[in-house]
Amino acid sequence: MRLTLATYNIHGCIGRDGRYAPERIRDVILELDADVVAIQEIDAPERHGLELAYWLGKESKLRVIAGPTLLERKGHHGNAVLTRCQYDDIRLVDLSRPHREPRGAIDLDLRCSGATIQVIATHLGLQTKERRVQVQWLLERVGQNCVLMGDFNEWWLWGFPLRRIKAAFASSPALPTFPSARPVFALDRIWIKPPASFVSLGVHRTRLSAIASDHLPLKAVVEWPLRETEPVPEEQRSTHAPASEQ
Repeated sequence: MRLTLATYNIHGCIGRDGRYAPERIRDVILELDADVVAIQEIDAPERHGLELAYWLGKESKLRVIAGPTLLERKGHHGNAVLTRCQYDDIRLVDLSRPHREPRGAIDLDLRCSGATIQVIATHLGLQTKERRVQVQWLLERVGQNCVLMGDFNEWWLWGFPLRRIKAAFASSPALPTFPSARPVFALDRIWIKPPASFVSLGVHRTRLSAIASDHLPLKAVVEWPLRETEPVPEEQRSTHAPASEQ
């Protein structure tokens, strides 16, 4: 089974020119032509927050799984997964830390071409200390055939959170995606388990993607054997981080 995956921080649809233009984000998603797209920073009062995710899904003919992290009267903000695949269990994970911006992950089981894969899509915090805890919580959820992707906000390749992920998933190339004009930092990442499933990994840099957001999308092609994954253990199906860590 071959799948195309992508992760994209859309920066609330505000491009490098300072213009709010959701149509540009839609067109970049269409350019990606991916089976699964993880989206971060859905923050658009003009479209009432996460309503933007459903608009993007409708426009790109993809199913939408929303993962709100901040609920406000003017609109909910957060992450989303857009996919062509069918989905089973959806587990919204609260990764928030005290006195920090709310963060979360979408952990779901996708059925694609006869196989089931686990996808964890996330956007981690800005402080190293909070990312350490968030990565620990996420790694406790990882199953057999798993994709972990999103904006990890890790500026340094030798950072402790990345070392923890590499120990669990093995290496994945660190390709610069930020800032989109002249990318230097590999903030957006995709890890695959087992790592031998990787076919290719690359930054989606086009004339449009270079201006639509301050991040460039990261795109991977993966191939798994046609077999079912192990079910996610019952203790991992909580929708929030362990109470002892709150």
